[in-house]
Amino acid sequence: WLRKNSPVDGEDLERHDKWLCMMWPRLHLLRELLRDDGVIFVSIDDNEVHHLRMMMDEIFGEENFVACFVWEGSGKNDARFVSVGHDYVLCFARDLTTLKSNNHRWRARKEGLAEIQTFVDRLTETHNSDFVNLSDKLRAWYSSLSKNHPSWAHRHYNNVDEKGVYFAGDISWPGGGGPRYKVFHPITKQEVKVPKGGWRFAKQETMLKAMSEDRIHFGENEDSVPKIKRYLNDTRGQVLASVIYKDRRAAHQRLTRVFDNAILQYPKDETVLQLLIEVVTSPSDIILDSFAGSGTTAHAVLALNKEDGGNRRFILVECEDYADSITAERVRRVIRGVPASKNKSVQIGLGGSFAYCTLGAPLEIDSLLRGERLPDFATLASYLLHTAAGIAASPQSLTTDNVDGFFYFTGERDYYLIYEPRLDFLRGGAAALNLERAERIREKSRPAVVFAAATYISQSVLSRWQITFCQLPYELGFGG
Repeated sequence: WLRKNSPVDGEDLERHDKWLCMMWPRLHLLRELLRDDGVIFVSIDDNEVHHLRMMMDEIFGEENFVACFVWEGSGKNDARFVSVGHDYVLCFARDLTTLKSNNHRWRARKEGLAEIQTFVDRLTETHNSDFVNLSDKLRAWYSSLSKNHPSWAHRHYNNVDEKGVYFAGDISWPGGGGPRYKVFHPITKQEVKVPKGGWRFAKQETMLKAMSEDRIHFGENEDSVPKIKRYLNDTRGQVLASVIYKDRRAAHQRLTRVFDNAILQYPKDETVLQLLIEVVTSPSDIILDSFAGSGTTAHAVLALNKEDGGNRRFILVECEDYADSITAERVRRVIRGVPASKNKSVQIGLGGSFAYCTLGAPLEIDSLLRGERLPDFATLASYLLHTAAGIAASPQSLTTDNVDGFFYFTGERDYYLIYEPRLDFLRGGAAALNLERAERIREKSRPAVVFAAATYISQSVLSRWQITFCQLPYELGFGG
């Protein structure tokens, strides 16, 4: 399609129409492939985002719109007017009602929490249960971090007890006006100060239960208001933000370490895709990327599986001539390991496996009608089975060695094809469904579908015999 309608560039006055014509059938197909609780992400820039949103509103339904993410990458200092450094990612659900009914909440892992836990675990090996010293060491570590370090944003998690890392949060009633009852300090046994807004817990019994579970942080004495302990392990998830900050240049640099040179200039960032995939999928889901490019989606899925032990699977589709040399090759390399990578997991290899498949020659109706590039029996039978019955079967799995052209049985219905990939055969009587063949098919006492160039039997007779006749293109056979 693109070859017939190229070039498509900024000088082409029909470029928007061509792009819409290319995307329309693909989006319809992708919608059909989605599970009822599935979602689709489409990355796009300013050129077509407004057209894409209207098209997806029509195909997926406005009611199934989830969000429009803004992916902030990097600006360009040589821009004449405005430095545009962002793309968009439109997200639609197959059926938002079904998605909501599953009571699933999308939550993203907070960056930097794993580093905090690793640091505390290492300290615990030497300081054991000296929680005061552990807390002091943790605060000193935060102070040594750069503000760009992902853990720095969580520096309020600066206390440690036997349950783990926590921060002492507000214990007052939201909005004020909460209950005011007596609470006594566990060491001094004196009544502590009540927060201005009253206690968060409506009943004193609930407060006492929290104290018995060591979930309340008390000061050295009764002069300070107690606080509630909020543990790092309990707050690992956060709502997915609609703005994603990720410098796209970093993704390009990481790709050059995989291939030792600049293969594609603007690859997607596997860490961003990993975030989106982690939030919306379960560990055994399937992720389809119909415009695979450099194979970023597969990289993201493999990395996520490596991290959480999941078994997510991926399907990549790429029509460009670099599908094997770049798309699949990137997946091969990150599976085996990339020594030049700065990511330790990628250095040693993410593991996993995949199958690389290519499409055979297309069955183009014009070529068939002219008798050019006629497919072999099994290929045509597989194609007809799929188009007529929606059944996917590889040509190798079909029965092809028999007199009447029987090639498939569903358990309820037989399928036959009277065909040889020769024009002289198709133009002769041997290509027709005749009485002799029909009677043999009838003797099996099962409904049957017969594909042939012609039939010598009336439809009324075929109907009584439970035979459905499907004619191959007329020009292909007798009219050729």
